[in-house]
Amino acid sequence: MKNVLMILTSHDTLGTTGDKTGFWLEEFAAPYYAFVDAGVNVTLASPKGGQPPLDPMSDQPDAQTDDTRRFRDDDDARQRLATTTKLADIDATDFDAVFVPGGHGPMWDLATDHTTAALLAAFFEADKPVGSVCHGPAALVGVTDADGTSYLDGKRVTAFTNSEEEGVGLTEVVPFLLEDRLRSLAGSFERGEDWAAHVVTDGTLITGQNPASSAPAAEALLELLAVETASASR
Repeated sequence: MKNVLMILTSHDTLGTTGDKTGFWLEEFAAPYYAFVDAGVNVTLASPKGGQPPLDPMSDQPDAQTDDTRRFRDDDDARQRLATTTKLADIDATDFDAVFVPGGHGPMWDLATDHTTAALLAAFFEADKPVGSVCHGPAALVGVTDADGTSYLDGKRVTAFTNSEEEGVGLTEVVPFLLEDRLRSLAGSFERGEDWAAHVVTDGTLITGQNPASSAPAAEALLELLAVETASASR
């Protein structure tokens, strides 16, 4: 059985707006069930451990999907999410791959957290698949090798775009624009249409553009692990 680590944010404050943020429910639920349905063992972790904050906007009725509704009825999954492991207690050698869901929270904590950066660097160094979606790629911006070179150097990537950030009215709220930061670090930034599923795979690196890209990004990671996805088996 393959073992996949999912890293979630512990940050719950949307800048100085007074509003709450956290992880985006669909971006957790869709990959989580893609992995579980494929027979993969999933471990959930976050910088602070325990219950990660849920972005309240992702809990609104118009943001629900089959996967988020399945999660709401899944006592085991909700218990596992409430008791995430602290990242400092995670050893990358125990896992075959890692996946980072988005929500705006990662822009504040995972983007600057040294434990997160060191852990992801260990996955890159071991040539293990590293997946992320939407604002999840913010966790990659500080990940470097021993010489200080970004692991994104020369890579093709995608993430939540500047126009999508503008569309949700948070361009002036986020600490940086993720598209701009990735363009400065990676070999190229590739984008699809706003809000449409778009996934880029470059070697062992998988990035998805937005919430609609969550399940496809997870399935791309499973392909790298040579695990048959539930959708492929139907």
